[in-house]
Amino acid sequence: MPSPALYGALSALLFTALPALSPAPAQDAPPSEARGTLLAARRAAAEGIAFGSCPADERLPPSVACGTVRVPLDYADPDGPRIPLTVSRVRASGPAADRQGALLFNPGGPGASSTYFPLAAELPAWRRISAAYDLVGYAPRGVGRSAPVSCQDPADRVTGPTPSPSRPSEVYKRERIARAKTYAEGCARRTGPALRHYHSLNNARDLEVVRAALGEPRLTYLGGSYGTYIGGLYATLFPHRVRRMVLDAPVDPRPDRIWYHNNLAQSEAFERRWADFRTWVAKHDAVYGLGGTAREVGAQYERVRAELAARPAGGRVGPGQLHASMLDTGYDDRFWPLRAGALAAYLKGDPQPLIAQAAPPETTETKETPETAETPGPDPGNGRAVYTAVECNDAPWPEEFAVWDRDNTLLAERAPFETWDNAWMNLPCAYWKAPRQRPLDVRTGPGVLPPVLILAAERDAATPYAGALELQRRLSGSALVTERDAGTHGIAGGPNACVNGYLERYLLTGAVPAAEKGPEMTPVRRASCAPHPEPDPVSLDGRAVKTPAV
Repeated sequence: MPSPALYGALSALLFTALPALSPAPAQDAPPSEARGTLLAARRAAAEGIAFGSCPADERLPPSVACGTVRVPLDYADPDGPRIPLTVSRVRASGPAADRQGALLFNPGGPGASSTYFPLAAELPAWRRISAAYDLVGYAPRGVGRSAPVSCQDPADRVTGPTPSPSRPSEVYKRERIARAKTYAEGCARRTGPALRHYHSLNNARDLEVVRAALGEPRLTYLGGSYGTYIGGLYATLFPHRVRRMVLDAPVDPRPDRIWYHNNLAQSEAFERRWADFRTWVAKHDAVYGLGGTAREVGAQYERVRAELAARPAGGRVGPGQLHASMLDTGYDDRFWPLRAGALAAYLKGDPQPLIAQAAPPETTETKETPETAETPGPDPGNGRAVYTAVECNDAPWPEEFAVWDRDNTLLAERAPFETWDNAWMNLPCAYWKAPRQRPLDVRTGPGVLPPVLILAAERDAATPYAGALELQRRLSGSALVTERDAGTHGIAGGPNACVNGYLERYLLTGAVPAAEKGPEMTPVRRASCAPHPEPDPVSLDGRAVKTPAV
């Protein structure tokens, strides 16, 4: 997907016809990997984690401690090479007698780190939770200092200005095919034989080793977006080790949806969310002057795209950079005032807000959030490299561009906003050199797991709501809390007090919504919350934005 650092999970395909996929080779023998995980967990429990000062490039305050857990590169060979995972922690602030253990967080991606997560202890929505739990973050395998994956020399990165055609020409398609092949070859060359071991099943096994290293008899886990897929895999592989599990903004885990079909469904959902943004901007035409209808706002956006194609703003912001920044509106409505304000200012002759929000950094890659920027890492392309490695390794992908061309051309007719950008992001998987995994069937039977809490926004674009319903069906006894008529991607600890109440109650007591009769008269545990308030249209500088969700 175009913004792998913003969670990066995907959801169900709405198409009825599935394109032909190349056959997946069998996975390594599960017994050997299960035995390897058991041995690695025992070793980690004996070694523990020596927490101390965090590395300078993590840019964390002294209140956060860091350490390292070593996990097998290949769980079928637990006595072979081991790789380090960076772990961060803030101890529970409450009385020792009230401590409930460690809460481990994965924010998704693939390719994102959660080493910042302990900082949530200072946020109001997390105060009671952080009194009871150590807040623990980590950099998954391949990310940051955790045996980083690399696919491209930073000097070879395209920074801008670049085009972003919603109806690409045949010449442009050939250019993107060549670029995808080069990127896939770079991943194989720069990471070497280890590349095949960066996948979701190993990410789930790593969770089990980190749990053991923390000294926790069972895992308490919060996964966001792609992190929900890791959580679902863990629950399937290690159900007896689950204590409490929150899965926020769930990926549809059906094996035939991982990952090609989920990306197509995501593009369809982004079109709906793009319409939500344009409708909101039109509602505040008195503030922005971009038009009184969603159609008029869209026309003004196309006008800006055309002008940037002819004259890039600041020499660095072309249609590609504009579109990448506007994709953020599909992830979080706190971006809406920022992006609408930048468009309005540009059309009034001031390109500076747009340049500030959309221009690629000249030396290091950072990712803007509504309040802060992501800490740049030593390799600015690391997030995308991990994203690509994991998704390409996880499952079979179409290996003929004709399949991609057919599916995305049809989809772009009704959902042009994200479709082709999403396709180009994932196209290296068509030319991948490493062996593919066969996706695990995420599923647990009655009574196998303690109740799992699932959180979802009804209009989430990155992981469409159908994925939450599917995950609840597959994790027997789980409970689903829905934020109605809202679309922010990841709602735990965000601006909705109702959602946060369910989250806090579950983590502190284990309580989930009571069962009610579902559509087929079977008991299901579900509850819903009214949407959080729409963003303030006058907060153009972002100062009104508070408490980002993690």
